[in-house]
Formats: sequence, C-alpha cells, structure tokens
Amino acid sequence: MREWVDHVIWWHVYPLGFGGGLKRLTGWLDYAVELGVNGLQLGPIFASETHGYDTTDHFRIDPRLGDDADFDALIAGCRERGLQVMLDGVFNHVGRSFQAPESWFKHTASGERAVFEGHGSLVELNHDEPEVLDHVVRVMEHWLDRGASAWRLDVAYGVPPAFWRAALARVRPAKPEAWFTGEILQGGYVAYLRDSGLDSITQYELWKAIWSSLNDGNFYELAWTLKRNNDVLEAGQPLTFVGNHDVTRIASKLDDERHLAHALAVLFTVGGVPSVYYGDEQGFRGVKEDRAGGDDAVRPAFPETRDGLAGYGWPIFHLHQRLISVRRRHAWLVRARTTAEQLTNTAVALVSTDGGNRLVTLLNIGDEPYTFTVDGASVTVPAHDWQIVDE
Repeated sequence: MREWVDHVIWWHVYPLGFGGGLKRLTGWLDYAVELGVNGLQLGPIFASETHGYDTTDHFRIDPRLGDDADFDALIAGCRERGLQVMLDGVFNHVGRSFQAPESWFKHTASGERAVFEGHGSLVELNHDEPEVLDHVVRVMEHWLDRGASAWRLDVAYGVPPAFWRAALARVRPAKPEAWFTGEILQGGYVAYLRDSGLDSITQYELWKAIWSSLNDGNFYELAWTLKRNNDVLEAGQPLTFVGNHDVTRIASKLDDERHLAHALAVLFTVGGVPSVYYGDEQGFRGVKEDRAGGDDAVRPAFPETRDGLAGYGWPIFHLHQRLISVRRRHAWLVRARTTAEQLTNTAVALVSTDGGNRLVTLLNIGDEPYTFTVDGASVTVPAHDWQIVDE
C-alpha cells in the first residue's frame, strides 16, 4: 500500500497567495514537472473567511480560487502528468461563521467558544463530539473520492491522537493508498505517530537544524538531529522541507547564500518525504513577521507565466533539478538512515543507507578546502562547497 509515497517529491503551493485561482495554478503544472516533482501539495482551498485556515465550508471550493469544475480540471491536469495531490485539512479549528451545532465547539470555563492560540477569529472544534469525527471522515472521503491522494492535517498537535486514529480507521478501508501527514511543531514525533496512526509528521526539528547549523557553523547540531530523524523513520515517514507557508524563506534565513546548496543537499539525501515550497526553487526571499499580515511576504503571487520570473532564479531552479535527479535515482532514500561522519563544526560526511544502498554527501562550509576519506580515497571539497558521492 502507498508505494507511490516512496517516490513522491512535493511542490507545495499556497493557492490563495499564488494568484489567479486554480486555473492559473493548472497552467503551472508543466513547470512543476520540469522541476522534477511528482506531487502537488496544496494549502487551503476550501471556503474561508480570510487566509484559508479559518474554514467556513469544508465541502466548497473557496470562490476566490474557483469552483468544483476548476478543481476537477486541476486534478485532471495532475493525473495526466503523474502528479499526486495533497490537500490541507484544517480540522482543529474553523472560522467564526462556520455553521454547526454548539456541541461541535470547545468552550471555556465561562461558556465562551475557545479560540486557537489567542486568535479570536479561529474557534476550536470539540474533538470529543462524535459528530465532529463524522464530519471530518466525510470531508476526507469526499475529496479523496474527487481525486486527492493525501491529506496534510493542520495543527495536528492540537488534536488528540486518538481522534486521528479513529478517523483513519474509517477512511482507510476504502482508501488504502491515501497518505496522511500531521503538522507537529516540535518533539514527541515518535509517540504521536504511534498513538495517532498517521503515516507522517512535519519534520520541523530537521528544518531548524539545517539552517541553524549552516548559520552557526555547527554541524554537531545537524548530526544530533539526524539521529533523532532516524528514530522518527522507525515509526513513519517524516515530511521534510527547508521552507513552507509558515516560515521565513530559506534564501532569507541563511546568512550566507552560498550555503543554499548545502541546505538542499541535506533535504534531498536524507530520509523522509521531501517538499519544495513554491518560489524557493527560484530563490524567492521573504521574512515571516509576528503581526497581522506577517505571512504575506512568504505567500506571494506567481506571475501568469514563467516569462514573468526573474532571471536570477533559474540557476537555483537548475540546482533543484540536479538534486531532485539524485533523489530520483535513489528512491530508497525515503527510508534511509543517515549518520554524520568525519564531523567538525564546518565539515561533515553524511552517510545515508538503507542497508543495501549507500550515498555520501560531503559538506564544507569552512573558509578552507577540506579533505574527506571516502572508501579509502581522498576527496577534497573546496571552501563553501559540497559534493555527492553517487554510488
């Protein structure tokens, strides 16, 4: 079951920011294929009040994006090109105008509807209410029937793991190939996978370790986190990334732009299911800010056609292609365990293996060349450079 997940690489798009609705996005599918991905990960597409995470109707396409016909056309376009589709399910909370019995909502001690992390516009669902479970199951089944392959479950960490286990027990018998990843921000990944029955979690620990170890010149942090990622891989398939709709762009996060290639080399040669956030493959910049509208810079519009993309982005696009090609040749990396060897603060050999296959990624962010020993041979990597020993 779910053998397609062993090969999938996602292109993650925030449709409400992308611009032009689902029709424009459909016009970019050939670009995604050219990049080398074979999955389209969508942010919220259902009717909502503002940013998509304040859903008002899980069964209706947001009018700003189009309608059912536009969704069907997008799905058809993806299927023609061999692209899987993942939808964003916001089931921890909904918008204030979401219509449901009062028993569907959590309440404070004073009787008011509970809100999500202080956001007054987001009211939390009551996951102890059986009708809420019934609703989530219906939504999942509806859109899987319409052509989706997977669900990203927003704020999974705010939902009792037993709720997901109960939902998946009802959805999976009819949809055994569907894949479910939950948004978990930090720690407890293995336990949550075990208790929830989810296939995957969002690997924020690895995301942080990648940019932080590069900025700080501290590959020991990356080594420690990769050990933890190996533990996660025993329980499921982490969704790995260096950018998404909720964080500062990787091109803005890194102190030295030369190290973007190092970040991508880690992403595509360690275990997990990789995701590329739209625009990162063009070197887009953007800083997330903790204020109203603070996400806008990392959720920008794409031009109508590729001719509208800046010239500076294409070398970064080609770098993505190169590394995605490596990943394609070594699909076993989805389950690879990675160890950090020949480790210093600024140089490391990442050895990834599944027991029968092996690939070595050499990273040097120091100011001098560094000589590694790989299978008895010396391999010198120039300053601020990298190399993959492709076996």
